[in-house]
Formats: sequence, structure tokens, C-alpha cells
Amino acid sequence: MIQQVSDSELELMKIIWANGGKALYAQISDGLTNNGYTWQKNTIITLLSRLVDKGLLKVNKIGRRNEYSAVVSEQDYQASQTQNFLKKLYEGDAKGLVSTLIQRELLSEQDYEDLRRYWERGKME
Repeated sequence: MIQQVSDSELELMKIIWANGGKALYAQISDGLTNNGYTWQKNTIITLLSRLVDKGLLKVNKIGRRNEYSAVVSEQDYQASQTQNFLKKLYEGDAKGLVSTLIQRELLSEQDYEDLRRYWERGKME
């Protein structure tokens, strides 16, 4: 099972995933700035260290710089967190989740049609 990360750690992971799964500190810092974050260097380094400790990142030395590489893909992380969410809130019942999305009008008609087509394609293959 993939460990859950904090919102701040997830911001770092999103930048690394968007960069092809690898990023130097400077690229991560620039990504944070572009997203409106003004975190101090020590904060960023601490969060990156936590992600390494949790097994989501590994560090490769390139000269004197560290390159951070995602060990877990964005899709695998999303799938793992979705499964955890389903277990916690819906006792694993995906129908309950979908029912809530429909009842609360959190799915647009287009979303529903896209899901229906996806489901039908999956059934045919």
C-alpha cells in the first residue's frame, strides 16, 4: 500500500510528476513559485526528505545537486488513495460513491456520458 501524503507533500509530487517524474530542487522551487507558493528552502527540503522516507521519492546525486525521482506514478498514487477513500467513507462500496456523485450533482451530464462510453468500451474488449 502507498502511504498517504500531506497536501504540501502532494504539491511537490505533482510538480515532479509534471516534470516527467524527475526534478532538481531548482525545478521544484520554480514550480512552487509558479503555483503561488512562497515556501522557504528548509521547508521544501524537509518535505522532500519526508517523501523519500515514505518511499515515494528517491534521490540521485548529480554532482553537488540532488535529483528527486518519483518511485510511484501519479496514476498509482491516485488509484491507491481512491481505494483508501472508498474503504474509509463507503466501506468499499463504489456504487455508494457514484450514487453520491449523481445525487449531489457532482457529475455533469458530459461526465456521465463519458463514463458510460468508457464502461461500454471496457465491456466490449
